[in-house]
Amino acid sequence: MVRSVKPPPPGGLRMAVGRAVVGLQQYLRRPLTSLHLVFGVFGLLTLFGLVMVLSASSVTSYTADGSSYSVFARQLMFCVPGLAMFWLGLRISPKALRKAAPALMVVGIVALVAVLVVGVERNGSKAWFALGAFSVQPSEAVKVALTLWGAHILASRQAVIHNWRYALSPVVPVTVLIFTLLVLQPDLGMTVSVGIVLVALLYFGGAPMRLIAAITVGGMAGAVVLGLTAGYRASRIAAFLDPDSADPLAAGFQARQALYSLADGGLFGVGLGQGRAKWSYLPNAHNDFIFAIIGEELGFVGALAVLGLFATLAYTGYRIAARSTDPWLKIVVATSTTWLVVQAGINIGYVVGLLPVTGLQLPLISSGGTSLVVTMFVFGLLANAARHEPEAVAVLRRADKAGEQRVWRRLGIRPPRPYRVPSKGRGVRR
Repeated sequence: MVRSVKPPPPGGLRMAVGRAVVGLQQYLRRPLTSLHLVFGVFGLLTLFGLVMVLSASSVTSYTADGSSYSVFARQLMFCVPGLAMFWLGLRISPKALRKAAPALMVVGIVALVAVLVVGVERNGSKAWFALGAFSVQPSEAVKVALTLWGAHILASRQAVIHNWRYALSPVVPVTVLIFTLLVLQPDLGMTVSVGIVLVALLYFGGAPMRLIAAITVGGMAGAVVLGLTAGYRASRIAAFLDPDSADPLAAGFQARQALYSLADGGLFGVGLGQGRAKWSYLPNAHNDFIFAIIGEELGFVGALAVLGLFATLAYTGYRIAARSTDPWLKIVVATSTTWLVVQAGINIGYVVGLLPVTGLQLPLISSGGTSLVVTMFVFGLLANAARHEPEAVAVLRRADKAGEQRVWRRLGIRPPRPYRVPSKGRGVRR
């Protein structure tokens, strides 16, 4: 006789859920949880990005170079300096990095000027330096330099940041100069990304909300004007506002094909590597529109996993910022987290048709060497900040004295030092 299996009583299910919630709460209270979360999100996004670049670029690579692995191999090669930059971001002391911030900002602005003179033009934008078979986009690194330097200025003016004069100068004028150089390239997507950095800096630096609102409205108005001044950008906006009237073979083609790809994916996708959109149906499938390939090949489940990773990044970054005792590190972490998460949101937004196409990449997933290296460095900074949480400092220093930090020592990473409040009299005076 076959006996029927009775379902567990409702009380047992509630107890299991309760134990899981308690276990999660206990894990989140551990001193090194933030560090583990940064490592986990970084590793998963990097590996997932490499797999999807290989899948999305195979047809384009074979058509252009005769090998299905050329774009993937290039992305994999950029992972080597990217991991070196991740190690540098994890190793360098926040104090030394803050001292270097002004010099990094000067170098970044000089690079933006130089690229207008000796740079190479791609896709209508003169934004790259050619280094043999590779190219480097300096504007990606400028976002990091602006974050470090802007946080340095605003952190030193906490006592007077409510005054518009101190909140505006010199961060806003320097950012306007960067905007001008980016518009001359022209690169509207990068201009929007730098605008996100500026607003995040002012918000987390404690600037007046009226000032932030005025700059945000002015920036949005400027973006609209820039979008309407160029023919291809105006056609993209028109296609977004009225998709039915747009030429399906011109401005609205890319966005329309992305939606077709997402629709084909369904719940579980057509299978990794089995997507049809990359067969010349969806331009830039391995770059700006890689999320459409994810939705097609891995379905709603795969797309939801990507959203979950970036949601975890947002939680972890703001958690680290809230726990940091160093005001400069707090602004840097919060601004960097906002920049990465909002950029991911914009990319996903225009792929699914909620925003006009801007050309921003999906961090750590889209193909792009400079973006990959810079983003890896930012993740190294986040991990470094996680190590400098007060409770993490105590645990790591105690473990180092007990000889339990051999791996960190072999990597040349010393135990973090607790933050010390600088002596009075430094910073801006009235």
